[in-house]
Amino acid sequence: MSNFEFDSAPWVPFKDKKVLERVRNIKREDMEKHDNPDFKIKIVADVGSLWIADMVTRIKESDDQDKKLTMIMPNPAPGVYSTVAEIINRFRINCRNVYTFNMDEWADHDGNVAPQSYKAGFNHSFVKSFYGMIDEDLRMPRENCTAFSNENIEHYSDLIVECGDGGADICYSGPGWAGHIAFVDPDTPEFSCSSIEEFLEMKARRVTLNPLTIAQNSLHGVFGCSGDIANVPPMAMTIGPYDVMHAKNRFEMHALTTMGSVSSWQRMISRLVLYGPVTTQVPSSILQLMPTSVYVSEAIAGEIGCWEDVGY
Repeated sequence: MSNFEFDSAPWVPFKDKKVLERVRNIKREDMEKHDNPDFKIKIVADVGSLWIADMVTRIKESDDQDKKLTMIMPNPAPGVYSTVAEIINRFRINCRNVYTFNMDEWADHDGNVAPQSYKAGFNHSFVKSFYGMIDEDLRMPRENCTAFSNENIEHYSDLIVECGDGGADICYSGPGWAGHIAFVDPDTPEFSCSSIEEFLEMKARRVTLNPLTIAQNSLHGVFGCSGDIANVPPMAMTIGPYDVMHAKNRFEMHALTTMGSVSSWQRMISRLVLYGPVTTQVPSSILQLMPTSVYVSEAIAGEIGCWEDVGY
């Protein structure tokens, strides 16, 4: 057994060695257990299909029951959203009662929101793969789909509350490499606070992104999957913990691997989000305090170990 020990790099958000060792060694067979019975974790073969089914069911109910549906939507998810749009079209589901709020959006170094024309932007992807794919006679009015702007950022959370009569009906999410929910990153000055109680009351705002979030996104398709960190915007607009807490339902997904390979930056942060302490250093951990449906893929539930025979 090696006695080589070291402290984590200073920029690592969460550094408690005992906690990290504990969650790192949680076995797949123990991953559906949690002290909060309302925080329901399920290991499944296909998280994306469950997300599609949940969205279609909610949209169909809004049509059948003629009731408003307010949804907080993560992006980009072109494969999922285009599939939902095709099901809507095939089964002639009317979306007149559907209201969507984008979860986040890129901003430049001065905090100006990216326009819809920005091809790596979240609203660009949402409009192209979801709104624009729904047949015109079934599509919700354009004003029903809200994205961040320089003008609405100060009251974005209030818009969600007003539309959803207290909060969104559903908030879909998944953790980032730094443990963020939306772009609520650790160690960002805009979300600095002194307690979890204060953190939970923080609403939508502009944020400075954690370096891990920039690195993560440089591996995504819109940035060429190439580690081009200089091409990722340094700031963003995001919903706040307040919007997550006030949603009537939460659907959390842990299923991201590197282009379908065994490699995943999400495998460790998933365990920390689900089984570590509730802390602002792992923002998604706040979900442990709330009734939440969490779906974890078999790939993310896989063992974390020292794979000596595997290179890069």
